[in-house]
Amino acid sequence: MFNRRSFLKTLGLSGVGISGLGWGTVNGAVAPYSALDFKAIRIRGKVSSQGTGLANVVVSDGKNVVATKKDGTYELISSNDREFVFASLPAGYQIPKLQNGSANYFHRLDKAKDEQEFHFKLEPTVQSDENHHFMLLADTQIQTDYEAEQLLTVAAVDVRHTVDRVGDPNMFGIGCGDLVFDKFELFKDYNQSVQAMGVPFFQVIGNHDMDLNVRTDKYSGQTFKSLFGPTYYSFNRGEIHYVVLDDVFYLGSDKNYIGYIDEDQLSWLEKDLAFVEKGKTVVVSLHIPTYTGAVTRYPDRNTLGGTVSNRQHLYRLLEGYEAHIMSGHTHFNDNMVMNDKLFEHCHGTVCGAWWSGPICYDGTPNGYGLYKAEGSRLSWKYKSTGKDLDHQMRISRNHPDFKEEISVNCWNWDPSWKVAWTEDGIQKGLLDRRVAVDPLSVELHKGPELPARRKWVEPQLSDHMFFFTPQNSNANIEVVAEDRFGNVFREKLV
Repeated sequence: MFNRRSFLKTLGLSGVGISGLGWGTVNGAVAPYSALDFKAIRIRGKVSSQGTGLANVVVSDGKNVVATKKDGTYELISSNDREFVFASLPAGYQIPKLQNGSANYFHRLDKAKDEQEFHFKLEPTVQSDENHHFMLLADTQIQTDYEAEQLLTVAAVDVRHTVDRVGDPNMFGIGCGDLVFDKFELFKDYNQSVQAMGVPFFQVIGNHDMDLNVRTDKYSGQTFKSLFGPTYYSFNRGEIHYVVLDDVFYLGSDKNYIGYIDEDQLSWLEKDLAFVEKGKTVVVSLHIPTYTGAVTRYPDRNTLGGTVSNRQHLYRLLEGYEAHIMSGHTHFNDNMVMNDKLFEHCHGTVCGAWWSGPICYDGTPNGYGLYKAEGSRLSWKYKSTGKDLDHQMRISRNHPDFKEEISVNCWNWDPSWKVAWTEDGIQKGLLDRRVAVDPLSVELHKGPELPARRKWVEPQLSDHMFFFTPQNSNANIEVVAEDRFGNVFREKLV
């Protein structure tokens, strides 16, 4: 078996664990259920770069939201029910990193002190971040040493190749929840993989990253917070405002949860967005999707754990912005155009169908989203692990439900795509889109003994299966897909 520790030594990462939290380091954290009488805490500080104060940088404790003055100073009255003070990192400045590779933008409050000072010192970016890239990694979800090795030696290597290929010094990553699969001792392995990827990561809490056996949702993020800081916050790159939310609401028993954004976060977000000019692009990352096509594909399923029940209130806060919601959780790929100003991207996962093979259970390859920001304009592709970036579909002759037709899984499809076919170079028309399963998923996942590592995985319906019947089956047949940005992808039928 591959020796992960030896591999880590070659990267200089063998000593990187879950310690060394930089700004987040604090002694004397309050244990869960500690009864505290309410006490106000006065917070002062300064946001500066190279000795000069930075004006209009937003600072928050998760409840109160203020902007720095002309000299970079700020003040807010917090309280001992708050845990962090964090800066909404401004555009044009580098993203500081914790020792574990994640973004460093926060301080921990000492609940015992009435007055505290927290300063944020930033460095300018090497080049303008008006144009920048980011990657969205959903559900790395490691549960065993084997899966930790797969993450480090396969997925992280692919991500690093993408980082090197893109060559953007302002690139960053978003870990969109379920970083581990209930095994908190593997957070150290997750952190090592993040280090290997070579860019700072902003982390989202998922349902498998929560502390269980606590009495309410309030305490379910203690381990996550000890490693990565707040579970909701914001930052800025170029012309885009980024928000991270915690939409996994733990019900206080076993592994029961619903998709729900609590009032603390909605109230904070309303204040945070008050500093963001209407018309700007806002990107919101959370773990459970607010909505997916699975609601209509499986109308009899309970959706409380698969969508956000109070999503309309989030949508209202995003009105007036060009908004993109980024999610994971489902292990399928769905692009939902909610309206002309709101788009949700539910991503296929790094682990696919829970590290059981090369695809998710809708046939989407294991992989992640790659996004490019040009000013306020956002474009994207899905990057399949181990494949070229132009690998955007898979053709099959062997669909179990439509045996006389050729099927195409075009996993990153949205309603602006055009999918057609040619025979001997002659255009024949558009393909017929249907709700269907993926034939490779049927082959790899269907039945009580498949897949061997996760026998409960079964093929799932998707909205991105396409079908056609060739007029001449002996011709050279090619499927041509064009995305909403004019990128053209081609695959030949073999």
